[in-house]
Amino acid sequence: MTKDMSYEGINSRKAEIMQKSLGIDYSKFEHQGGIGFDYDAMMGEVAYSYEEMVKIQQQTGVGNTPLLELRNITALARQSAPKGKGARIFVKDEAANASGSFKARRASISVYHAAKVGYKGVVTATSGNYGAAVASQAAMRGLKCIVVQECYDGRMVGQPEILEKMRICEAYGAEVVQLSVGPELFSTFLAILEETGYFNASLYTPFGIAGIETLGHEIANQCRQRLGKDPEVVLITNAGGGNLTGTARGLRAAGAKNTQIIGASVDLAGLHMASDKDFNRKSFTTGHTGFSMPFIKWPDRTDVPRNAARCLRYMDKNLIVKQGEVFYITQALAVLEGYERGPAGNTSLAAAFALAKQMDQDQVIVVNETEYTAAGKMPSSQLTFAKQNGVELSFGDPDSDKPGTTIVFPRSPDMFKVRWADMDDARRGYIKNCLANHKDHQFNDRDHAFMAAEIQSTPDFVKKVLTELR
Repeated sequence: MTKDMSYEGINSRKAEIMQKSLGIDYSKFEHQGGIGFDYDAMMGEVAYSYEEMVKIQQQTGVGNTPLLELRNITALARQSAPKGKGARIFVKDEAANASGSFKARRASISVYHAAKVGYKGVVTATSGNYGAAVASQAAMRGLKCIVVQECYDGRMVGQPEILEKMRICEAYGAEVVQLSVGPELFSTFLAILEETGYFNASLYTPFGIAGIETLGHEIANQCRQRLGKDPEVVLITNAGGGNLTGTARGLRAAGAKNTQIIGASVDLAGLHMASDKDFNRKSFTTGHTGFSMPFIKWPDRTDVPRNAARCLRYMDKNLIVKQGEVFYITQALAVLEGYERGPAGNTSLAAAFALAKQMDQDQVIVVNETEYTAAGKMPSSQLTFAKQNGVELSFGDPDSDKPGTTIVFPRSPDMFKVRWADMDDARRGYIKNCLANHKDHQFNDRDHAFMAAEIQSTPDFVKKVLTELR
């Protein structure tokens, strides 16, 4: 009998396709009669110890990246900080990984596992660095690789950064299925998994998140060896939550329990990520609020049944930065420190620069990643493309920035600001989504406890918000 390959038909077989392509039966983790699941048991499904993951990553040029002190950027922050303020800023140089970003850590464990259990190839859906990471690791392990990527708007025009990433995936030998923005990304991904029988190297599996835990361990161990203490803050560019979750789990496992985990995202409020009109009017393909806010408030909006990235379980605070601040700090990093690095990690660096002015000089902020750069990812390429799409560039107050319309660079370094997102609003948003996705469910004590763990709160807070929302 011919399978129904329509959008509806493919999505109706989602659970079956996922289980076959991952070898994980997510149903065994579900709370019977409840909305929750056993998160720790799901993460245990990886079944690789920390020591084993380090060994796996060492085989393919992943991990043990340098921790760099940004002395000149720290000095610049201190010039406009109150007396005695201006924390030391360090950055974990993840551009040193094979494929040039922290995502090599995610890909390394997924691709290793796929090869170990006998899959002939791997498939991933991404517009970012993860595609390059999977393609690179697949080449090293002798597996086929297919990357499904939203490359273009409806006019078949693509952003320089996205096209750069498409080219590097192809350079590593991957087949890139190029799509225009729209809802067909997920169904195309499912159809390819079903047709090929390849492994689902999703960003959001336990394998992908566990692979980042080595990053958290390294940050803790390098700070202890170099500074004799854990960092006060680790700042992490946040989009879908995998980087933040994996790094935080690694820090906790290494005993760094007093280190604050702070996420950072670029403010792209007002731009719709699935809009053909807005697709090329955003100068950031990741690390922005268009991804981070929806994922924070409802992590299970992914290409796997349960997302292993759970932001609110691990995030202490959340900082919002402006587009112009990120471009400014990217140039400052190159001119003052001699490091030309890509845009995503510079999101958390912009946040660190602002936050450092409020912290004591003997305190330490670690920016948890850099990424490789290339012609299409350079600020000059992105800003030229923005101007071609009608975005106005100017110097002034970054708070006057309007995503999709203007990019405002700070007139001076003292204009960087700390903008805290409302964490309780995020927690309420998560609970609201629980209600919306389980409309007829009668919430019980086990549900309340699960939601409290999900948002780092208490069952009483959950019950209070549920009552208010009803």
